[in-house]
Amino acid sequence: MTFFDVEEGVRLFYEEKGQGRPIIFIHGVWMSSRFFTKQLPYFSQNYRTILLDLRSHGKSNEVHYGNTVSVYAKDLHAFISKRKLKDVILVGWSMGAFVVWDYLKQFGGGNVHSTVIVDELASDFKWPDFEIGAFDMGTLIAFMTEIQTNRTPFLQTFLSSMFKNELSGEDADWMLEEVTRMPESIASSILFDQSIVDYRDFLPKINVPTLLCFGRQEKVIPVAAGEHLHEHIPNSQLVIFEDSCHCPFLEESDLFNQTVEDFIQKGIGETEG
Repeated sequence: MTFFDVEEGVRLFYEEKGQGRPIIFIHGVWMSSRFFTKQLPYFSQNYRTILLDLRSHGKSNEVHYGNTVSVYAKDLHAFISKRKLKDVILVGWSMGAFVVWDYLKQFGGGNVHSTVIVDELASDFKWPDFEIGAFDMGTLIAFMTEIQTNRTPFLQTFLSSMFKNELSGEDADWMLEEVTRMPESIASSILFDQSIVDYRDFLPKINVPTLLCFGRQEKVIPVAAGEHLHEHIPNSQLVIFEDSCHCPFLEESDLFNQTVEDFIQKGIGETEG
């Protein structure tokens, strides 16, 4: 296994394959790089493809501090900078989108070729002026309680809600294993932080090409979230995956991979042209 030391006591697991322009896949809350298993063989044919486990997630070590989106973005920046990666493509799914946006907010887009945002809102919280938010305070409190007292059954239901069709036994088993790796204390901490971050004011300042990938099935995130992002992020493109819910990269992997590839190649062509 390959690890990157962000700082003393913080080790991030990553998997890397291929050569060329770096493309980094960033997972959602409680998830891991394993969810991008259908992207590594495809993109590594033409890109330096990196699957990264965020702090305390997946095979990265458990750290009982720094479990916030802003720190995850700092970890990402350290990973990119210390490994001297240039002109990177950032793919952020769910909470991973927040990490991408916070990276751009803190460090700018000078070293970012483009971003791909997969099924996320500008904020998960249902603010008074943001009715499409996923969580109100009551829901967030209920989720925090479930994580502390009833995690496995809760996450089994949560995982099922991420897909249009019922999960197979094998997929359900490995996904549950991934999302229960971290202690409940860390799971609660990052759930709270990622649920209340708000990037609505930052969206118009994003200055890199952005592909927005959303599932048509609205069990987790509404299509309206993608439309809202498309309206407010300059130079963005919205693609709806008709047979997907929260995970088009797994549910329609071939179409997702080709869509992202076409987006990247178009950007490269325009840059070179």
